[in-house]
Amino acid sequence: MQIDPKSLPWQDAYKYLNGAILPRPIAFVSSVDEAGILNLAPFSFFTAVAANPLTICFSVMRRGTDGAKKDTLRNIEATREFVVNIVSEAIGEQMNITATEFPAEISEFDASGLTPIPSTVVRAPRVAESLVNFECKLHQIVEVGGEERGASSLVIGEVVQIHVDDSIHENGKINTRALNPIGRLAGHDYVRVTDTFEMMRK
Repeated sequence: MQIDPKSLPWQDAYKYLNGAILPRPIAFVSSVDEAGILNLAPFSFFTAVAANPLTICFSVMRRGTDGAKKDTLRNIEATREFVVNIVSEAIGEQMNITATEFPAEISEFDASGLTPIPSTVVRAPRVAESLVNFECKLHQIVEVGGEERGASSLVIGEVVQIHVDDSIHENGKINTRALNPIGRLAGHDYVRVTDTFEMMRK
């Protein structure tokens, strides 16, 4: 089967991305608006960009209902900083609550019961229950698709501070099994990192 994505409604083409690019790590992004209201939201179009300077990125899609910008993007545009918190299985249910489109004046920290704690460098808070937090300063926002529903803004941030819980830190590395991260699949499905195998490079 061959598919021209432009021949499909964007919602249908989107399903091929979600169904094939698997598993996807989750950027659990905390931000704050200029009035001090805290925001917390998950994004599964997320990856590393560079090691020097340490840089990560995630993509914020326009709302499918009306094409409006999401609160996370508006906050980052205004403050030019954010925190990416890593999602372990222990906070998966609370992360899922924050995926709801709450009004801008409602903090997802309050709705989910997760705990905001101060960051070291940026104004946006960290999630206390997350075992790894990356404080970021905005490097660049790349707009893809304009203002249409389903269009995205690629948010690229330089990591200016890393927080790793002592329970998962071993010899300058992160113990993946102790971190117990979850990843995003298609639909309502997620994946655990419990079945791994090794392939040595020759």
